[in-house]
Amino acid sequence: MKWKSKLGAGVTALAAVLGVVTAPAATAAPVTALAAPDISLANIKTHLNQLQTIANNNGGTRSPRGAGYAASVSYVENLLKNAGFTTTRQTCTSCIGQSQNLIAEWPQGDASQVIMLGAHLDSVSAGPGINDNGSGSASILETALTLARTNPAMAKRVRFAWWADEESGLVGSKYYVNNLPSSERTKIKTYLNFDMIGSKNWGYFVYDDVASVKAIFDEYFSSIGIQTEGDSEGDGRSDHASFKSAGIPVGGLATGAGDIKSSAQAQKWGGTAGAAFDNCYHRACDTTSNIPDAPLEKNSDAIGYALWKLAVATTQGNDFSVSLNPTAGTVQPGQSLQVAVGTATTSGSAQSISLSASGLPAGATASFSPATISSGGSSTLTISTSSTTPTGTFPVTVTADGANADHTATFSLGVGTSSCAPVTNGSQLTIPDYPGAAVSSTANVGGCTRNASNATKVEVHITHTYRGDLVIDLVAPDGTAYRLKNSSSDSTPNLDTTYTVNASSEAANGTWKLQIKDVGPADTGYLSSWTLTV
Repeated sequence: MKWKSKLGAGVTALAAVLGVVTAPAATAAPVTALAAPDISLANIKTHLNQLQTIANNNGGTRSPRGAGYAASVSYVENLLKNAGFTTTRQTCTSCIGQSQNLIAEWPQGDASQVIMLGAHLDSVSAGPGINDNGSGSASILETALTLARTNPAMAKRVRFAWWADEESGLVGSKYYVNNLPSSERTKIKTYLNFDMIGSKNWGYFVYDDVASVKAIFDEYFSSIGIQTEGDSEGDGRSDHASFKSAGIPVGGLATGAGDIKSSAQAQKWGGTAGAAFDNCYHRACDTTSNIPDAPLEKNSDAIGYALWKLAVATTQGNDFSVSLNPTAGTVQPGQSLQVAVGTATTSGSAQSISLSASGLPAGATASFSPATISSGGSSTLTISTSSTTPTGTFPVTVTADGANADHTATFSLGVGTSSCAPVTNGSQLTIPDYPGAAVSSTANVGGCTRNASNATKVEVHITHTYRGDLVIDLVAPDGTAYRLKNSSSDSTPNLDTTYTVNASSEAANGTWKLQIKDVGPADTGYLSSWTLTV
């Protein structure tokens, strides 16, 4: 959060014109039909640990004056890309070091009606900025990933932003708004800002610039028995001010910065009266130890509630999501492969789902076992080709026809020559912390009529807070394991590298596995993607 002069009021009347939901400002009953999902506190804390590690590796800060800010952008962007977001880096020429804003848009919903959520990703030079503003950045990141995982029907387009150089005077968000054509500005119906939502001596503050937006957050907090106050301390001090100045309705949440908690506030929310809401504000002690769970969890769930209410189609009812693993595979004509089809109930009750596939090339067939499941269940798709199936790449659409809703997922089927093309599995896989069991991700190789080479390549992309904890093996279709990486004392975060192994004794075709085990405590992460070239 950056100290700035307060802006005048004056955009409340625009709410009806620009499409903000006009909920009553006082005692609206919670709307349960939207079924906003839980935003995982554990995942948010994983993101905060990553930001802390980035700061530790860059002189204790994530300021744009060093490499910490750029590393933070890369971390966030990698997750969003893998989840299916359309991401854009905007170089801010007026920002320190010409640092970049990161914009991510979910490609569903009415593109002429945009709900935008933002948080500044930079810290001050004095510290790692885990509350200010890793808390807001990590919470909207996990909200974005939850949106991608649940994949609900969208009424409006959703756009997320991580702002550069807020601490120098809202520079990144000003640059973004000032460079938006007027036709694009009018598409943004509401901008929601989240800056410092995990203060140690917290309060619950809701931006009161637009009554109808504030009412949505108040509706959520009322449903869990929490009283809120307007955010007078943050008015004009964070990135929402850039949008408010352009006539865009704004809202947001905060838990307090340097202001002092009153006795009345301590009685209402707990904590220490006479002390700052965050006594590590803009200091080196703004670390992961400065973030309590309670405000972080409640505010992140409030973000999800508001997003679902503003942007998700209101005709939710019973709904589900469908996913495929892997999402691509190659076979030689006459061969077959299998794909795991997973479903999850995202709102309401479970429903019966009939599975089918279309877009198959000539001579190919698809079967599901079982062909009818209940949402939350899984099935195995087998795609079989014939000797007459033409070569090429074919998008196969898997349709999940539910009793109350329909969804699709796409599998890229390669019917190949013997080119032995690389196979990528881009499905995210959580790596359990020690002493958890090893986990595996699969890659199906087909149409490669030879053995694997003596220079088989394994490209691995892992996000992890301490990569030295990881032991990684490539497991061939016959079960032979090839050690790629042993554990070590390497405290560097993340792993983006390519290993080479001699697997020439193995038949190339079949299901290969990347097996990962965490053998050290206290650090967490996940596999983003891996590519096998036999």
